[in-house]
Amino acid sequence: MNPTWITPEVSNALVGMQWGFLAYFICINVVYLALNFIAMFAILRYAREHGAAFRVKNFADYQPPVSILVPAHNEERTIVSTVRSLLRLSYPNFEIVVVNDGSTDATLQTVVDAFGLVEFPEAYRSRLKTEPVKRIFASPQGGRVRVVDKDNGGKADALNAGINTARYPLFCVVDADCILQQDSLARVVQPFLEDSRMIATGGVIRIVNGCKVKDGLLSKVELPDKVLPLVQTVEYLRAFLFGRLGWSPINALLIISGAFGVFYKERVIAAGGYKSDLVGEDMEMVVRLHNRMREEKRPYKIAFVPDPICWTEVPSDLRSLYNQRVRWQQGLAESLFGNWRLMFRRNGGTVGWVAYPFMLLFECLGPVIEMLGYLSVIVLGLLGLLSPQAFFAFLFASIGLGVLLSVNAMMLEEISFHLYPRPRQQLKLFLVAVLENFGYRQLTSLFRVIGLVRWVVKLRRRSRWGHMRRSAEWQEHEPQVPASGRAVPGPAVS
Repeated sequence: MNPTWITPEVSNALVGMQWGFLAYFICINVVYLALNFIAMFAILRYAREHGAAFRVKNFADYQPPVSILVPAHNEERTIVSTVRSLLRLSYPNFEIVVVNDGSTDATLQTVVDAFGLVEFPEAYRSRLKTEPVKRIFASPQGGRVRVVDKDNGGKADALNAGINTARYPLFCVVDADCILQQDSLARVVQPFLEDSRMIATGGVIRIVNGCKVKDGLLSKVELPDKVLPLVQTVEYLRAFLFGRLGWSPINALLIISGAFGVFYKERVIAAGGYKSDLVGEDMEMVVRLHNRMREEKRPYKIAFVPDPICWTEVPSDLRSLYNQRVRWQQGLAESLFGNWRLMFRRNGGTVGWVAYPFMLLFECLGPVIEMLGYLSVIVLGLLGLLSPQAFFAFLFASIGLGVLLSVNAMMLEEISFHLYPRPRQQLKLFLVAVLENFGYRQLTSLFRVIGLVRWVVKLRRRSRWGHMRRSAEWQEHEPQVPASGRAVPGPAVS
């Protein structure tokens, strides 16, 4: 029997709300399916234009010099491997600028010792305001590696110091725990050669958990053994292979991963550099570039390139995953609401009239709507107000279409880059693509709701380096001697 407060009006309101949530799930998945089709055509076009010839010939007669910025905070166990992998890039002219952001471990000394660097009296041009820079190290033999030692100010502040130090017109941001494939830099720079309007590009992020790394290079691609990294493998395939690739052809890409992206330096400086008081400085920079270029009525393009791959470690425990997703959602809210003038701007184009409203409604506020939708179904079911037809329709819209999208992402990977060719790997990915929709997706939505609440109540007032427990299962274990002679503290990742 229904409680006394369940009047016909309340009952109709609850049922109407449930159908409203159903319409929401259908809308978001329809958009995702549209992006999936755009991404499929984009991959086929990319494969046609940059196929086998692109892999064996020179990328261009001229390739612009690039400054690779590696912000590092307490990364002594991975920083040397990262720099060594960068030094093996098949690119003619680049420099590596490691920014030691006030590390409390032996990060600085580890890099200095590994590459024979000495303190260098280089003039530091402070075009972007940062925390004080104490020293700059360089190789006496004129090597590619330089190190900027500065007071702690967060990742955004470290990037701004790296931009101030960069010598070249393009800069590439690479996290200190990442490994690039040898041709990744050449591929991600290629759009700058093809289109003079290009101001930023991003590449694909893949998961290194479970893979084998030797001499700073990926030697064997494997799927993670642990459940959480394995589920995130499918999640990353979905996010990059049709999430970002779908927006790129219509110049509406709002996210370039902070782990791997290339930017035209002068445009970033003109925009004021990275904001150090934000959590999601990487996304906010891309949204602000869109906003500023539209405001100035300048022709521009921001592109996603599906082929350049950057390998990074993802959380393997729930606590690290929780911290990461809370931080990401805070950064998303900061980026969108901090640049709200981009939405429905008269000359906003697809990014202002389609991508921004979609990100605001479905990605930023979507987790709240999604959790309320699940809650409403549970409440209506307990009250006996949920018809079987409505339940199965809701299940199809919220779960069934999610499974379809995950499987489509796996198929895009299979027909394009084929990094997991063995039948056992493909079966495992297929099972995960189905099962992730039963529990994992709902859990991460809850984490994102918490992140949104934190942003609303402004519990976080200053950007800090995020930390993740590193499993080190894929890393090389090279002997390292900290400068202090004491035991090396555990590693952390931004």
